[in-house]
Amino acid sequence: MELREALRMDKRHFSVISLSDASDDLAYWLHKTPYERLEALELMRQVMYGYNSSTTRLQRILTVAERA
Repeated sequence: MELREALRMDKRHFSVISLSDASDDLAYWLHKTPYERLEALELMRQVMYGYNSSTTRLQRILTVAERA
């Protein structure tokens, strides 16, 4: 939840533009640090697929090897 709170949208700086207008998205993301880009990517992943705390750990796989 901390990540979502940190990246909450400030609605005072929100604007709607036409799709035919030029976009400055590339300049915006190039201005961000790689860490900030990864944080935004993780937030988009959580919004798309949900967040489940039980799946945040690595999966353990047990294999049994028999000796000859």
